[in-house]
Amino acid sequence: MEATVAKTGTEGKTWGGGNQPLRASYGKMMMWFFIVSDALTFSGFIAAYGFSRFKFIDAWPIADEVFTHVPFLHGVPAPMYYVAFMTLVLIFSSVTMVLAVDAGHKMQKQKVIWYMFFTIIGGAIFVGSQAWEWATFIKGDYGAVETKGGKILQFLDNNGERVAISEFAVEIPSTREMHKEGDGIWYDADGTQTTYNFEEVKAGFLANDDLLIRTQYLDENGEPTVLSREESIAKIEKDGKLVVEGANLKHNEYGTPLFADFFFFITGFHGFHVFSGVVINIIIFFNVIIGTYERRGSYEMVEKVGLYWHFVDLVWVFVFTFFYLV
Repeated sequence: MEATVAKTGTEGKTWGGGNQPLRASYGKMMMWFFIVSDALTFSGFIAAYGFSRFKFIDAWPIADEVFTHVPFLHGVPAPMYYVAFMTLVLIFSSVTMVLAVDAGHKMQKQKVIWYMFFTIIGGAIFVGSQAWEWATFIKGDYGAVETKGGKILQFLDNNGERVAISEFAVEIPSTREMHKEGDGIWYDADGTQTTYNFEEVKAGFLANDDLLIRTQYLDENGEPTVLSREESIAKIEKDGKLVVEGANLKHNEYGTPLFADFFFFITGFHGFHVFSGVVINIIIFFNVIIGTYERRGSYEMVEKVGLYWHFVDLVWVFVFTFFYLV
């Protein structure tokens, strides 16, 4: 067979982009390579979340019952309102970044400064809001009981409304010694302390005839199963094990711990991207102020950081859709 030899002359070249392929600079091309690779990473995380959710659908929390908090409005039911606010802030910051890039193309320094400033403020508000949401999620609202099989039992009143364990648990005098610095190593194996232990919650539940238990298992309507009073008593006496308050990587009062694992990892990974973007934007912002890009005759750095910022905004749209809405 006759071998095929690539031509080395100017005719028949397979790469003719020179140092600006697709009319893009080296820096912009590298930013696009990073964005594509990072998009694949986020895609893998979201796909894993989807598979896990449908595998454990009977134990997966309902987002409207988890993310109901709004700062300074404690106890006011506002499902997803604050998450929607965070999303709007991030989208607005993407708009101001577009305006900054456009002003840079027109060499309008003052407009670039102001639009970059608004972009940084929007990113900072988002990161702060996410930190507050994490703290609220970790602290929890109502508390629950975890069974020996790792399932969650939540408490309802006769009207089907959630009841916090603090409203019915009774304090039982305990001889347990509180942990102090210098105590023996035996304490290392102990679990995280909760406001009430299982026996106190159990005693308060048995003493209150208006309380029922809701399990993670879904009924024929796709809703968590609510047990009768007799079934509730039998369930907590037979399967109850420990009290759970809030969520962490081991326990989750809202449902399966896997939900909390994905929540912390995916939103945390995205939050790290936003935080990094805010830091980079601040650096570019001060470079704009001192006239670095004005002297260069190009605001391409603003455009490159803008590509990254639009990417993290777009990723949040997917995270918001799949994690909170679907």
